[in-house]
Amino acid sequence: MLLNTYEPWKFAFSGEIEDLKENSFGIIGVPFDSTTSYHSGARLGPIVVREASFGFEKYNSVFNKDLTTAFYDFGDVNVVPGNCEATCQIVEDTVNELIDLNIKPIIIGGEHSASIGAIKALYEKHQKLTVIHLDAHRDLAFNFIGEKYSHATVMRRVHEMGVNLVQIGIRSSSQDEEEFVKSTYNIQTFRNKDVHRHMDAIEYYLINVDGPIYISIDMDVVDPAFAPNVGNPTPGGLFISEIETILQSLARKNVVGFDVVETASNKLGDSTAIVAAKIIYDFLTLVE
Repeated sequence: MLLNTYEPWKFAFSGEIEDLKENSFGIIGVPFDSTTSYHSGARLGPIVVREASFGFEKYNSVFNKDLTTAFYDFGDVNVVPGNCEATCQIVEDTVNELIDLNIKPIIIGGEHSASIGAIKALYEKHQKLTVIHLDAHRDLAFNFIGEKYSHATVMRRVHEMGVNLVQIGIRSSSQDEEEFVKSTYNIQTFRNKDVHRHMDAIEYYLINVDGPIYISIDMDVVDPAFAPNVGNPTPGGLFISEIETILQSLARKNVVGFDVVETASNKLGDSTAIVAAKIIYDFLTLVE
């Protein structure tokens, strides 16, 4: 149905594409990691995350709720290995097709650069878009090793579109990135220690965000004790229960798109893939 997609696997409990319901969610995978600078393997993320999703029950005991949200798995986009900008354009085109069907995208990565194309497509439809970005890193470099399109520049490209940016879990950045944040008015930061010590304040902030929201979760936001196989693991990360709380705070908001990226593993049953699948599973359970 969509251009540039094929169907190697399905996320557990996904519906049949032939029975599409409007205002539902559509999963696409982006098997791309050509700008990865440390631990490669994120191109296999969509496969291992989908496989891990079959370990969950339809009843989510954490939230005492069945997964009843309508969603569909459209397969993976056909990326252009070695060409991040072209791959981002393919993601943008595919997300635009989903938007035309009144389907909200869920992206499984793949490296974080995939968010650029998805957010660009959504920003053209939702001008007052807020991006809630969970990550160990700011990803606000103007360029990285001479490249403007990369996993380390993704939020700089997104910010240039004019979105409001909320960064949660930050614990690694460059001095240039910190100076850039100080020079702007629409980047809100909650560091990892803020999450650990002041979750109530973060919940209050998120509940009061107005307008359409895009949630972008880099798996390195999770502490590497629980999710070690990511592009750039960084100690001091979030716990699973903290991510559950953040998702609960956002579930009743106008979430127009969602991604979980940077799962870098080449084996089935990997702990990082299981955590990534649970994050998507929890999100789908919570939204209505």
